[in-house]
Amino acid sequence: MAHKKQGYRFENDWTLEDFENSYIKKAITVPVNVKIEVEHRVLNLDNIKQILSKARTISAMDCSCRVKFGHCDAPVDVCVDMNETAERNIRNGVAREITLDEALDIFEKTHEAGLIPTALEQGEFYEPGVINSICNCCSCCCTILARVVRFGLAHHVLTSKAISVTDTSDCTECGVCVERCPFGAKEMVDGSLAFNPELCFGCGLCVSTCPTNAIALIPK
Repeated sequence: MAHKKQGYRFENDWTLEDFENSYIKKAITVPVNVKIEVEHRVLNLDNIKQILSKARTISAMDCSCRVKFGHCDAPVDVCVDMNETAERNIRNGVAREITLDEALDIFEKTHEAGLIPTALEQGEFYEPGVINSICNCCSCCCTILARVVRFGLAHHVLTSKAISVTDTSDCTECGVCVERCPFGAKEMVDGSLAFNPELCFGCGLCVSTCPTNAIALIPK
């Protein structure tokens, strides 16, 4: 949990200089297996499938961040690329070509493991074809999440379409969502659940694991 707090550092960790020299300008969190309660619109694997199904080539490769730092035991072979990026990585021997079904299985597996699909945005997320890479990120190792969380830069880098809301009449304050949240938006304070909406980026990890279904996503 400590690494989800601003200011925390692992002994072997990203530096602010690394971040400043990064190519990352904007990224968007992609909810998986989670409904957004408006006009029956659903953000889940179907949205990722829309992007992947347009690709002529799909590949998977190891997450270089988790390979480099190893701060968690999350799945490693889960970085998914498409089109030119996939073909280049396959040609260079750093990625393997996979089918659409294999790619969707990866996103099911990473959601269960608590990773967040994070797409580098070259346009609006809902325009299939503008995204060639979707990383499955953890907040302890990954180049995007780890740095924006610990340096307090999430609002400058991450965008999201939704925010979580909790029905307090159904919430038992069990704390499952606290452990699940990669941004530290939820915490237990004197035995009660506290929520900081400024730190919620609508990833949906808390929604899918709430034992009483008390949490939902709504559009921002």
